[in-house]
Amino acid sequence: MKTGLRRLAILGGTPAFAEPLHVGRPNIGNRQAFIRRVEDMLDRRWFTNNGPYVQEFERRIAEMVGVKHCIAMCNATIGLEIATRAAGLRGEVIVPSFTFIATAHALQWQEITPVFCDVAPGSHHIDPAQVERMITPRTTGIIGVHVWGVPCDIEALTEIAQRRGLHLMFDAAHAFGCSYRGRMIGSFGEAEIFSFHATKFLNSFEGGAVCTNDDQLAERMRFMRNFGFAGVDDVDFIGTNGKMTEVCAAMGLTLLESLDEIIAINRRNYLAYRRVLAPLEGIQLYTYDESERCNYQYVIVEVDETKTGISRDALVKVLQAENVLARRYFYPGAHQMEPYRSYFPHARLLLPETERLVQRVMSLPTGTAVSVQDIEKIGAIIEAAIAQRAEILEVLGCSVD
Repeated sequence: MKTGLRRLAILGGTPAFAEPLHVGRPNIGNRQAFIRRVEDMLDRRWFTNNGPYVQEFERRIAEMVGVKHCIAMCNATIGLEIATRAAGLRGEVIVPSFTFIATAHALQWQEITPVFCDVAPGSHHIDPAQVERMITPRTTGIIGVHVWGVPCDIEALTEIAQRRGLHLMFDAAHAFGCSYRGRMIGSFGEAEIFSFHATKFLNSFEGGAVCTNDDQLAERMRFMRNFGFAGVDDVDFIGTNGKMTEVCAAMGLTLLESLDEIIAINRRNYLAYRRVLAPLEGIQLYTYDESERCNYQYVIVEVDETKTGISRDALVKVLQAENVLARRYFYPGAHQMEPYRSYFPHARLLLPETERLVQRVMSLPTGTAVSVQDIEKIGAIIEAAIAQRAEILEVLGCSVD
């Protein structure tokens, strides 16, 4: 055995890592640069309500993405809610079930029905062929999701939306800094929504943004994120409080200055995982198209139990016992969570690829807090788990074929 570990922790050994390695541990950037911005904000006493750091952050994002408008938000979920409301979506909107639950909740919160669509076979992305079949007279839009920062089939979804007269937006929470056929994500559809949550490689503590080239849509969204105010005493829309604060924008600007360095570390880690996992049969790394710009934010593997002899769930338990806090994504699928499980109890019958995928996918730690040596140790743990699967399954109370 090549693990360098006497015995896996789940079998009574000592954990490989003294401190937990997390999926999505925040990147920090230059502390001094951030503190200088905070001190400037305190001196200025302008903490929110479209302050100078928010305006600068919006300008920088719009320039990078190549769009006319970037509207910073307190988070991406509110951004999606405001974008869909401002665009006039209602009735039914088609979304993938293989996504974070916020994609569906942002619709249901507004009494818009999310209609769950399957992923394409062999893909992690919404299947345009299935989208076409799910359109009804109540359908008003489609929301594609760029899972793992890899674009979904933008061209096919655009063709369907234009031909059928539907709104088209993209949940680009994973995809800041990524491109599609040489064009930056953020400029497709009527709008694209980014997340700058603490777990994202570019974070603003909490935050998000909506990017669009539609002047009228941008104007409505700016009003709606500020309670609908179009002037000091003039409310034109039903709005909410979706504003980004100055301290969040200061963090976002600070990390923008370290963006190339963070992406380089993510790519280094991705390549290290590719090397150490390649010999392990049944452990398939999700690969990126390196001809496109990519943030390499996620390290995703599919576990084929027929080849490994041990399930994804068992491997997650092994890794967590070693203080490697791997995670199941997006288990069990949005359609299997409430209230959708009760609303659509038979949805799984229409989602066979999603049902298969959620049993196989596992996310592994990466980012600036993870070293190549850490990754080599993680690969050794997975190798040891496969080699000692009979003992592990007995400990977990699973049957062994």
